[in-house]
Amino acid sequence: MLRSLWSFLKRHKKKCLVLGTFLGGVYLLGKYGQKKIREIQEREAAEYIAQARRQYHFESNQRTCNMTVLSMLPTLRDALMHQLNSESLTSLLKNRPANKLEIWEDLKIISFTRSIVAVYSTCMLVVLLRVQLNIIGGYIYLDNAALCKNGTTPLAPPEVQQQYLSSIQHLLGDGLTELITIVKQAVHKVFGSISLKHTLSLLELEQKLKDIRNVVEHKDSDQTAPYSPLCHYLMPDEENPLATQACGLTERDIATIKLLNETRDMLESPDFSTVLSTCLNRGFSRLLDNMAEFFRPTEQDLSQSGSVNSLSSVSLPLAKIIPIINGQIHSVCSETPSHFVQDLLMMEQVKDFAANVYEAFSTPQQLEK
Repeated sequence: MLRSLWSFLKRHKKKCLVLGTFLGGVYLLGKYGQKKIREIQEREAAEYIAQARRQYHFESNQRTCNMTVLSMLPTLRDALMHQLNSESLTSLLKNRPANKLEIWEDLKIISFTRSIVAVYSTCMLVVLLRVQLNIIGGYIYLDNAALCKNGTTPLAPPEVQQQYLSSIQHLLGDGLTELITIVKQAVHKVFGSISLKHTLSLLELEQKLKDIRNVVEHKDSDQTAPYSPLCHYLMPDEENPLATQACGLTERDIATIKLLNETRDMLESPDFSTVLSTCLNRGFSRLLDNMAEFFRPTEQDLSQSGSVNSLSSVSLPLAKIIPIINGQIHSVCSETPSHFVQDLLMMEQVKDFAANVYEAFSTPQQLEK
């Protein structure tokens, strides 16, 4: 039998060689394919793990943003109440002074200014911290993932983080003072000539707030800026003390300047202007919702007007509206998650914007810039 098999192989030598070569090729190809499939699977698994890790870090970063906003609101509220101290005026009124009308006029301007600035500054704080903490969060993710070019030098060491995040003090300091000045001028322009006895409905009050916003945000101006005029109150001008020191800059200073410039670019983007404007719209809407509680019509009002539209059926003298608007700062700048703050923190536009910022600064391509 072996002899016949050997004879068969000799007669079909070429065919056997071709068949052997073919089978060997199939075997090697199969091994190569298995190796490639394994490599692809391992790469996909690594990418999935990296994506899951980055998503977890992003979500953790957003919780940090929320907690940071809430922790800074008392500081913001105290700064506003210090610069716009309406309580001292109300105390004077209790003593029935001779210049009672003059004090009431001052109280009118300060009360509206305080609550309007509270809305502006709280919205700014929410969006600015979203930008800052997601920029720094992206760099921290890259540092943790050991993606630095030289493998040792971190992109955002703790001292750089601290120096960079301290720039938020501009909004709570000089920026807030400048914003108060501009808003006070707008309030005086809109409410200055209105008598304390003049009555306003909630709809009329809403229009007055829109008029003030138009002045503050330059919406009534022919000049069209490429970015929101409110950016000026969020960060100091580019000619900041660090950048003007041509010599003697440390690596930490240079890294901080880079972060500040990247932040400024983000604040001057159309996306930022859109998100901030959306937050402001929501904020002023919530402010009016809070005040609507005091404009509810009585049964007598409804029977007399024959209308169920409480927005226009009830009007209050300006003197009665002043203490209502004056107290709104405690709802707007509340460290406990009030409806006002919760609305801003949970807005989808804010979440999407934060995700885009984090995505831009947590990818390895960012290192090449």
